[in-house]
Amino acid sequence: MVLPIWSELVVATLVLFSLITCQVSPFSNITFDPLQYVNQLIGTDNGGNVFAGATLPYGMAKAVADVDGQNTAGFSTDNSNVIGFSHMHDSGTGGNPSLGNFPLFPQYCPRDEVNNCNFPKGTRATKYKSDSVVATPGYFKIELVNGIKAEMTVTEHTALYHFGFPPATSSNGSSLSPLILLDLTDLNASRQNATVSIDKNGRIKGNGTFIPSFGSGSFVLHFCADFQGARIKDYGIWVNNRAGSEPKNIFVTRGINLFYLEAGGWIQFERPSSGVISTRVGVSFISADQACQNAEREIPDTATTAGEGWDFSSVKKAAENAWREKLSVITVDAGRADKSLVTNFYSAIYRTMMSPQNYTGENPLWQSGEPYFDSFYCIWDAFRSQLPFLTLVDPNTLTSMIRSLLDTYKHIGWLPDCRMSLCKGFTQGGSNADVVLADAFVKNLTSSLPNNKINWELAYEAVLNDAENEPLDWSVEGRGGLMSWKSLDYIPYLDYDYLGFGTNSRSVSRTLEYSYDDFCLATLAKGLGKNDAYQKYMARSANWKNLWKEDTRSVINGTDTGFSGFFQPKYLNGTWGFQDPNKCSPLDGFCSLTSNPQETFEDSIWEYQFYVPHDVPGLITLLGGPDIFIKRLQFLHRSGLTDIGNEPSFLTAFLYHYAGRPGMSSHLVHQYVPSYFNTTTKGLPGNDDTGAMASFTAFILLGLFPNPGQNIYFITAPYFKEVNITNLVTGKIACISTKGNGTYVDSVKLNGLAYTRNWIAHEFFNAGGVLEVTLSSTEGSWGQAAVDLPPGGGAVGMRL
Repeated sequence: MVLPIWSELVVATLVLFSLITCQVSPFSNITFDPLQYVNQLIGTDNGGNVFAGATLPYGMAKAVADVDGQNTAGFSTDNSNVIGFSHMHDSGTGGNPSLGNFPLFPQYCPRDEVNNCNFPKGTRATKYKSDSVVATPGYFKIELVNGIKAEMTVTEHTALYHFGFPPATSSNGSSLSPLILLDLTDLNASRQNATVSIDKNGRIKGNGTFIPSFGSGSFVLHFCADFQGARIKDYGIWVNNRAGSEPKNIFVTRGINLFYLEAGGWIQFERPSSGVISTRVGVSFISADQACQNAEREIPDTATTAGEGWDFSSVKKAAENAWREKLSVITVDAGRADKSLVTNFYSAIYRTMMSPQNYTGENPLWQSGEPYFDSFYCIWDAFRSQLPFLTLVDPNTLTSMIRSLLDTYKHIGWLPDCRMSLCKGFTQGGSNADVVLADAFVKNLTSSLPNNKINWELAYEAVLNDAENEPLDWSVEGRGGLMSWKSLDYIPYLDYDYLGFGTNSRSVSRTLEYSYDDFCLATLAKGLGKNDAYQKYMARSANWKNLWKEDTRSVINGTDTGFSGFFQPKYLNGTWGFQDPNKCSPLDGFCSLTSNPQETFEDSIWEYQFYVPHDVPGLITLLGGPDIFIKRLQFLHRSGLTDIGNEPSFLTAFLYHYAGRPGMSSHLVHQYVPSYFNTTTKGLPGNDDTGAMASFTAFILLGLFPNPGQNIYFITAPYFKEVNITNLVTGKIACISTKGNGTYVDSVKLNGLAYTRNWIAHEFFNAGGVLEVTLSSTEGSWGQAAVDLPPGGGAVGMRL
């Protein structure tokens, strides 16, 4: 079954399309290299928490310098101090720093005495030269103020470092000997216990038990470090601020009370003539031996011009080629657009491909032939635009990710809503993997790789499980309050729930999210021919209406906003509670699971009043019609109530499409990009959140944005003269081209024919075609007719 508009256009324009092509972009010739437009330092300050270091697409190994400032992702351009160089990180997350396990630190010891070296984090912290930072795909380089340099690159499970030591002498004129320590810690000092051993060849092996940064449980990570390029002078272990040559191994616990035990291993070298000492660190969740095997397999000893060693340049080149292959799916002709927008675009695409991370072969929790991806951190952030963006540019990998989600369900009983470091992450709202699966289903997500198919019956089973069965601990999986959800048709304020346990808050936002989750289940049911289930869950998807309170008014700083009617918390007995619609907005204060929990999560009722993605037409009617709906949207975006750096705000910027004013959506997002999303180190308005901000930026620059879980892309004014996207499954090219200038869409042609709908379906990307958008500096009538609005209110757009 196909959306009617698409079936008509496919039939009517099939022949025409063969005669219509975009102009050949100068960027698409053989000399164009997308890597030159990747700026990894975007969002590395001001809370963007972007990982700036060396990684492969979705790679497990992520090497960078760690600092003692904004170090959630390891490194920041905040001019703080370097405290180590570690091999695993997450990108763009909020909350506690993530990973950064087993950091290395290079230094000289005054008077060449090991116990004069600085071992603990606080004492070894060293400033870096801000103008020395070089970050390119698969590579990172930095110089400390003491002249020690570090450059690094990676393979899938291994980091390779070059530490450059300048000549240094003691006060008596004798040469100093370089020392490299390994610390049994992580960025968040979460280590519970750890072990390290050093052999006579300089191999350092060990493991540690750590706590996830936003979840429950613990995980064990193993490492294997080897060194080349210099003769070993001495080696041993260190504890707190003292070191010794004996013993050669140690086991440490966390410490006592507030005293965190710092410990690790060290090796002192005779400085080589080149000054460069190479370090190869393999990591594994299975064992230290597997960490060694990963390192030896991925970065073997090879013959180089300097003799036997590790070929840094070849590893770096392979990483660059991996990124080049991923990014070359999209080519751009910027036209008269500022080239910084091209940098913004490719940098955003790059950041959508750092996580989730491919841990296939590194999962000790169960045996399976399926892929295993981790760092879904968190799906509440990623489902809105990051994972839908991968549907366009990397369907093969997204298919593997979804298979991983389903395999996780098979083995632990629930689809994850958040997952990091093999652990269950905290659920922020609904069971949002449901939306991910529905989005992939309606867009007919497939793969060109052999044996890479999604089991849709298993997907339906997993989503049905979320809807019908309550887990004991719904703070990390599934949904809570299902007894009330089924009997009362809403999640009550201060619910009585003895089936499972979680943070007893967010009753309003959970009601709204559960409603959409049930719609996504209905979508799967309809597509799989389960009509009774479709009817049941479509009915449940209307539960959002049960928290609407018509007489609630919004007063901000003593002034009535003039709007009446908002969602409100409701008790078990049907009486109303109250939450100020302004509560949790930027005008009030932040609300999270652990900080100031309220009945909405991380945003206000003002924001959440628009979260009815499946029935925006019904919401418009409830609010009093298109004019009132538009006024509310305008007030939200102009009053300071919305934070465009928080994911619930994303969709609100495009909801004017449903009210027949797509030009207002288009003009609004052009005010957000690049003003709030740009190429500076402070160029993100919030945490990048595993690529959520990145994908929001990329979609807007492209001139489209999804309503995730539905086969809908809103059309807005593209920024570039031409963009070509190659479908990796069908080989077809979808071209988006523009004429004229402005932030409004004046008219659109699809494959040479007039196209008046203000949205388009995913079949455009599967089948290929040319979407020609004529721009204007003023709003016209395009896309405003009732027949041109996106479907809603129960219409389920199905796939081919």
